[in-house]
Amino acid sequence: MFAKKRYAEKAQMKKTLAMHEESTSRRKVDDNVEDGAVPAYLLDRENTARAKILSNTIKQKRKEKAGKWDVPLPKVRPVAEDEMFRVIRTGKRKTKQWKRMVTKATFVGPSFTRKPPKYERFIRPSGLRFTKAHVTHPELKCTFNLEIIGVKKNPNGQMYTSLGVMTKGTIIEVNVSELGLVTPAGKVVWGKYAQVTNNPENDGCINAVLLV
Repeated sequence: MFAKKRYAEKAQMKKTLAMHEESTSRRKVDDNVEDGAVPAYLLDRENTARAKILSNTIKQKRKEKAGKWDVPLPKVRPVAEDEMFRVIRTGKRKTKQWKRMVTKATFVGPSFTRKPPKYERFIRPSGLRFTKAHVTHPELKCTFNLEIIGVKKNPNGQMYTSLGVMTKGTIIEVNVSELGLVTPAGKVVWGKYAQVTNNPENDGCINAVLLV
């Protein structure tokens, strides 16, 4: 539903931009009329000149949207599936290989309940689950230990995002209510995005930079 709405918004923006780039405005020319006869079909017509319209507001908005996701680590090393998951053999003679154990740091919500072992395809070890992250504010140059609200986007794919896997370059949402950040309208900001800058499975903690 959200993706559909976002797609419609993007399509509308592209249409508007194309329209403004192509459209032209007509304005009257104040040049002196040349001497001589004018054909009858041109008598009622005024001389006009075309001027290109530059839609500064829309261009500004597009720049802001692009700058909104200007992250500290724009490119990260892709993680292979073999590195991300370990095959778990099951069954009486260990012949079944449909289970996978996640070898990277993960986040699961406070109300998370594991499925019964018979139906659990992806196992997220409790030793690799994290609920807090060390988030650095780039302007204040201070680091805070904040609670993780959720995983917004994992650069390796949607499946890892839905599993809550946190690798280097992942965008996470953190609770910044204790920092006392407020919007221009005066409302308290609860959640903000941050990008993971380390390899949590190696360091045993999550280090991230706040996106401001």
